[in-house]
Amino acid sequence: MENKLINNYSNYDYENYSNFKGVQVINGVLNFPISWLNIQGYCEYSLYLQYAKGIQVPSTLAMKKGTEVHQNLEDKFKETAKPASFKDTLKTSKEIETKSREMFIIEPEYGIRGYIDEVQMTPDEFIIIDDKPGTKAYPSHINQVRAYCLAFQSMVNKQSNGEDNRRIIGALRQRGTDNIFYTEVFDEDVKNNIIYLIKRMHGLIEGSKPFIPTKNPNKCRSCRFKDKCENNLS
Repeated sequence: MENKLINNYSNYDYENYSNFKGVQVINGVLNFPISWLNIQGYCEYSLYLQYAKGIQVPSTLAMKKGTEVHQNLEDKFKETAKPASFKDTLKTSKEIETKSREMFIIEPEYGIRGYIDEVQMTPDEFIIIDDKPGTKAYPSHINQVRAYCLAFQSMVNKQSNGEDNRRIIGALRQRGTDNIFYTEVFDEDVKNNIIYLIKRMHGLIEGSKPFIPTKNPNKCRSCRFKDKCENNLS
């Protein structure tokens, strides 16, 4: 399997959305980081506290450790990876299996963007892998990898004029290991489900839908915003 460092940075013009930190406006559509779907599934209100109200709290030890592991894996990957464009990699992967890490992906139509931990391209399929610290496939984790699949599929369709029909598989892997503990074929039902959730996220950001706080006190106890949250149940 060849390692490719895909240079795929955005060339879209954008404006920052003043009401919500981290949100961009591209072609008139709100665009948010895909990683926020993991936060949304944990507690929507924490998104509001951090990015709408601008409350800042220190990162947890787990967050710092995760960032460190990600960086170490990326640095090791770069030692053998060769620079390549997304278009060229799509073409060569029809004959040679290819792997890329920390691949930037953006889809203005759906209003999402982010970095995929790992993409494996084979002659038969694309495997979109998101690394997680444990081995339990939480709904929030599944939603995050589904959104990566959606954006990836859209980019493939644009580059190939809809002629590359290799199936897409979303996968969750235990961080720092080869242990893939969840896989799912990205079919039409899955696609429709994640589009529905993305539309809800846009509603939250633009203010047409309310942020719903978690009803789980265990989540509140471990939340780094608990001392700033009026909905704290712990």
